[in-house]
Amino acid sequence: MLCARQDDLRQEEGGARLRALLGHDWERYQELTHRRIRTRFAASRVLLKSAAAAALGVPPESVELGYGLGGRPCLRGYDGLHISLSHTDDLLLVGLATDGAIGVDAERGDRVLYGTGLVRHMCTPYEAERIEAMPVAERNPAMLRLWTLKEAYSKAVGLGMLLGFTDFGFTPDRPPTDVLRPDGTPGTVGAWGFHTLSYAGRYTLGVALGDDGFGRTTDLAAATALDPGIVDALLAAQGE
Repeated sequence: MLCARQDDLRQEEGGARLRALLGHDWERYQELTHRRIRTRFAASRVLLKSAAAAALGVPPESVELGYGLGGRPCLRGYDGLHISLSHTDDLLLVGLATDGAIGVDAERGDRVLYGTGLVRHMCTPYEAERIEAMPVAERNPAMLRLWTLKEAYSKAVGLGMLLGFTDFGFTPDRPPTDVLRPDGTPGTVGAWGFHTLSYAGRYTLGVALGDDGFGRTTDLAAATALDPGIVDALLAAQGE
């Protein structure tokens, strides 16, 4: 997980360097009319591509992003490195994983969720019961942790907000280990790992990491993912 500030990644708008870094995202960037959204979009892609490039050992401008149906980002032409992106205020958060799908989320630590009516919209019956049993001072931090975990998990599975937050849950009063059904019984035993943490004393971060069953990828060189026989066949076909 990598954190950065937007201003640390600011590039000259319309500059050749930014255009090279954004690649296929350049047109999408140009379509954004709100200056703040444009700046955040560019900075987040620069961070994500720079992080992926460092892991893969390639130049950042050679990394191209793709997007799934739910908007989940991926690396075009290479699926050995999984990626996720989140932002709040001027904080950018990137997650990288070689074990399986990853989702990350960042929220302001002072965001008020408890007492706003969100419990019935984002919590399962089990979560709501456990939160109400906690001391008052601990309820909002617990809901913040739940929110980041649910956002992270929904990003990791590629569904985003299409996945109803009341359809799955976690343990709000202790470290999460599995996705829970609405009644609190385990739903994904051993298939996922979860973690929440505080960053800079101002933000709550959540991460969901899936296990695809193939173990951790240790060789991240892009060329490793290419079968020489397939490459030769494609080159031959192109020549013909």
